[in-house]
Formats: sequence, structure tokens, C-alpha cells
Amino acid sequence: MASVFTRIVRGELPAARVYEDDLTMAFLDINPASRGHTLVICKEEYPDLLDLPPELVAAVARTTQIVARAIKAALQPDGFNIIQNNGAAAGQVVFHYHVHVIPRWEGDHAVRGWRPGTAVHDELNQTAELIRMQIGKEGA
Repeated sequence: MASVFTRIVRGELPAARVYEDDLTMAFLDINPASRGHTLVICKEEYPDLLDLPPELVAAVARTTQIVARAIKAALQPDGFNIIQNNGAAAGQVVFHYHVHVIPRWEGDHAVRGWRPGTAVHDELNQTAELIRMQIGKEGA
């Protein structure tokens, strides 16, 4: 079954579109964290970042930058968050790759950040080594 975003791309569901090109589309979120909260998607349906071909990662990144610049000029927020969730545990609800561009104003509390923890230097080095080993296996 097609995702809600694929149905928007096909024109089966309405959306307040702000940008579109051959590979991507951007439209306002119907459950916004703030005024101007925009979703940037690749038109082709992929569940998350790990499944997305590199050329589509680049295309979505370009569109995200275009949209963020337009939001800054149009709404003049104090800043913005760029959020991209992968998997239910990370808060992903629609399993069609997308990026949130959320305009922010001082004191708005629109997005709550994580609570920073503490790290032990040896643990950081061990974790970094595990990640480097996997990167080496993938030939990145």
C-alpha cells in the first residue's frame, strides 16, 4: 500500500505544496510543530535514509536547503530545526523518507531536544572503533 506521501505525490491527497522538482517535493505539515513546518520528501518511496540511493539523499538535501532559505526569508524565524527520523524508535511515523524543516522562534518550545548525557573517554574511543570497523567493511 502506498504511503500518504506517495498519495500526495500522485495527487490523490491534497497538500499545501511549496516546492517541487523531478525528484523531490516539499509541502506544509498538517500537524505542524510551528508555523511554516515543512516536509521535504523524495517522490520515489523509500522507507528511510538507509534505503535511499545517494543521488536521492543529495536531491533531498538540496531541496531542504532551498526550502529552509525560503522559510527564513518569508517568515523570518530566529532559527530552524532540520529533523529526519529513521525507524519507529526514533519517532518516524510515515515510512517514506522525509525531512522536517521546522521554523523556530525564541521561547517557542516547538521541539524539545534530548537530555545530554555524559561519556567516558575510553567508551567513546571503543564506540568510534566499532563504527570505523563497519565503515571499513562497507567500503565507504
